[in-house]
Amino acid sequence: MIKTVGWYRGKVKVIDQTQLPEKLIYLNLSTLKEVGEAISSLKVRGAPAIGLTAALGVALQMNLSSAKNYSEFRKEVEATIKYLSTRRPTAVNLFWGLKRMEKVLVRCKPVGGRIHPTRGLDKSSPYKGSSYINRLKRILLNEALLMIEEDDEICRRIGENGASLIKDDCKILTHCNAGGLATAGFGTALGVIFTAKEQGKRLRVYVDETRPLLQGARLTTWELKKYKIETILICDNMAGLIMRQKRIDLVIVGADRIAANGDTANKIGTYSLAVLARAHKIPFYIAAPSSSFDLKIKNGEKIPIEERAEKEITCPFGKRIAPAGIKVYNPAFDVTPSWLISGIITEKGVIHPPFQKNIQELFA
Repeated sequence: MIKTVGWYRGKVKVIDQTQLPEKLIYLNLSTLKEVGEAISSLKVRGAPAIGLTAALGVALQMNLSSAKNYSEFRKEVEATIKYLSTRRPTAVNLFWGLKRMEKVLVRCKPVGGRIHPTRGLDKSSPYKGSSYINRLKRILLNEALLMIEEDDEICRRIGENGASLIKDDCKILTHCNAGGLATAGFGTALGVIFTAKEQGKRLRVYVDETRPLLQGARLTTWELKKYKIETILICDNMAGLIMRQKRIDLVIVGADRIAANGDTANKIGTYSLAVLARAHKIPFYIAAPSSSFDLKIKNGEKIPIEERAEKEITCPFGKRIAPAGIKVYNPAFDVTPSWLISGIITEKGVIHPPFQKNIQELFA
């Protein structure tokens, strides 16, 4: 199991995913700016991993706080959250992780001269001075570490729920990377595949390269190779052909944000796969934790789509492949409408159409 993100000697420890597959390098991030840059530059990527890293970033920054009381401390937390929330706009897990850190701090607010009971504090705890502030710091760190533990459990349950959909000798197509590198260490879409492998099922996985930054070629194949799963790498524009050749039984991908009606934002190119899968009558599944659902957004039209730098297309990995000055459009994600989705695999179970109704019931 990969350890994508964690806490080590007072620093946020992450894998630098821009160096894979050539080098496995861990970064020890010691400042808030370094955490923000790691998220923006895709050194840390994948919706759940982004949320966990951001939560640890809050704990990191507040560990350096010199606040004298709750009010000062909370203002610093709010400023930290505001900064980190601007790093990536599409992955809702980023905002989920930051909101959870904010909520645990709110529960620690002194009420009537006493501390509201919460994890790490009790009624007898002082609510002033360095002792109280140090307790707040520990509570924030413990919450972020708890989120990492929970992520592993959640991904394991996603894997178990999704593996029931995979038959022996199944041929699967996946896009981008939704494995351990995108989570705390086990994965969502790849977690389903890993679980099926652990159950003794024979598998063959086709992996889209995933232009323009090749997360499929660089990261997904690296993970599948570690699990000794038969893997075939293809260019993004080969998917239709191999479906027509009946080489694919099932498509499974991750998600960065899921609207209340089931519309799903994921890495650019996912929508095209869903259309192709429908045309060839191949089941198309999303695998994602409940933290990837944004029930305040009614449909995919409201999901913000990140646009990234032109050089990711014109000069990938430092090599110019297009004329200087050419116009570029570089959305990092697209939205797959729910009517193209066969089911959404979560830790709570597999959600089937009608999604609007069944998502509401699941989260009631």
